[in-house]
Amino acid sequence: MVMADRDGVKSASGAAAFLTMSGLAHTLVNGVARVPFRKPWQGPSGLLDNLGHAVTRQAARTVAGYSLGLPISEFRSMERTVDRLARAVLPPVVGHFGQVEIETEVIAGVEGIWCRAKDRVQVDDDGDALPVRATVLYLHGGSFFGSTPMMYSMFAAALVRISGCEVFIPDFREAPEFPFPAGMHDVADVYRALLDRGVPAEHLILAGDSSGGGLATSLIQYLHDEGLPAPAALALFSPEVDMDLSRPSITENASTDILPWSLSVAPYLRGIQPHDGRVSAVDADMDPAWYPPTFVSWGSAEMFRDGIEAFADRLHESGVPLKAIEEEGMFHIFPILMPWAEATKRVLRGLADVAGDHAQPVHPDRTAS
Repeated sequence: MVMADRDGVKSASGAAAFLTMSGLAHTLVNGVARVPFRKPWQGPSGLLDNLGHAVTRQAARTVAGYSLGLPISEFRSMERTVDRLARAVLPPVVGHFGQVEIETEVIAGVEGIWCRAKDRVQVDDDGDALPVRATVLYLHGGSFFGSTPMMYSMFAAALVRISGCEVFIPDFREAPEFPFPAGMHDVADVYRALLDRGVPAEHLILAGDSSGGGLATSLIQYLHDEGLPAPAALALFSPEVDMDLSRPSITENASTDILPWSLSVAPYLRGIQPHDGRVSAVDADMDPAWYPPTFVSWGSAEMFRDGIEAFADRLHESGVPLKAIEEEGMFHIFPILMPWAEATKRVLRGLADVAGDHAQPVHPDRTAS
């Protein structure tokens, strides 16, 4: 369920929600209208690529800035409205164009969505069923306080098509109403439930973007501490792995990224120190004996660049198998926001390679359902 529908979470009235959505539309139009003044046609790529990059960046930055400026009750109402629109529009779109079906399911008390190929049981030339390459447990981003699984269904559908995997996106609890470790406990419960259903850890890939990527690294530490088996691989897109937010790229790339200047992790941490390894993977212990092979991608123009590079360096120095992709000139979570870009296609192919290299395929009748 969306955060606004949870017990104890306050949301604004219908009238206030209408005004909030109207304000978002007005702010978005004004923001995008400024794009021509930045002369996007002078970028390094072709005209359409440059224009798409500039419009996407400005639109995402405008929405993020507007959202962070709202009282949390108004944001929750806006989030619920956007989620309802996504539920009405996106399933038919990904079903028709992507041949991906979306199903809602509650696992271990946590609602979420499955994204699977429409012809779930694929067959080879001899008519034999082909295995599902991997089950991806995907943790969505949203600065630890926003977004919903359905808003990620387009990206999840792309993962399904390109990687041959099935994807489950849980709707975990978020800050400020539910600070760390509430959301992590939710996804840990889902992970345990998948194991209990007979999905082998060797078949699971844990993935996430932005704050969801950071949450995924927290879950890896938690699984180790609890004596639970690690997934076959960890896949991260622009992960938020350094809660200190003091590295040079935070300020150097503030003008080229989609993230707003006023980033804050305090509502999520709620008293936990930013250098605590449970929340900052750059400060966590890593050992190839239990840390899974990791795929990580990021853009050179994003604010989290230096923190992600430090994380990748830690993995490499610790001996953890690593595949890292930095895309020149790209901003935060570009694979989600720019599905048409060649950089996105390279990243998704990289994830498919990781699934093929590390995950143990499973016959369809043994996967979660």
